[in-house]
Amino acid sequence: MKRRLLIALAALLLPALAVAQTKPAQRRNDALALSAARTIVAGAPLSVFLSNAPQGARLAIARPDDPASKAIVVVEPKNAVPTLPTPGAVGTYELRLTVEKDGTPVILLREPLATTEPSATLAAPERVGRGQGLPVRGIGPNGEQDRVMLVKPDAPADADGPRFFPAENVEATLEAPDQPGLYELRYVLHAPLAEHRILARRPVKVE
Repeated sequence: MKRRLLIALAALLLPALAVAQTKPAQRRNDALALSAARTIVAGAPLSVFLSNAPQGARLAIARPDDPASKAIVVVEPKNAVPTLPTPGAVGTYELRLTVEKDGTPVILLREPLATTEPSATLAAPERVGRGQGLPVRGIGPNGEQDRVMLVKPDAPADADGPRFFPAENVEATLEAPDQPGLYELRYVLHAPLAEHRILARRPVKVE
């Protein structure tokens, strides 16, 4: 009789135990989470995986000792896998998820982030006719504002000229200038803390 009573009690308790065990798992699924690469090439775009970010939350990149109110990059995420630019300078930083409370940013989550030395490669013919198309390939950090340009060799780093943005496509055809002479193809990094930094050069003769 006692054995039958124990079996009956166990049958009643099992569903309750099962429900109790699932509740922590449900809470974990609802938890706020932040995940991203810990190391990235300086100036390259950083993809971040977010879970259950509150309304009005922002992603920021700052130096580890910076207060919550100070940041190098601030982006308001529009989806669960937002992308944000990284500093173009090599260093140690911190990725943060913040939310504003009483007019002041508050850090909800943080992760370390280190940037490594950026580099770039360029490929193009050594010669091109005046006004002709010059096929070019440029690969580097491929930040949103990075550009590949054709300018005079003595032109400043922020000079304007035929260009394309490798973040959109690493290959393009640039129109050669009408004036013959020696020109320079450049990969120009344009990122926070490193605007108009030339990462690669390649001479091109316009004939």
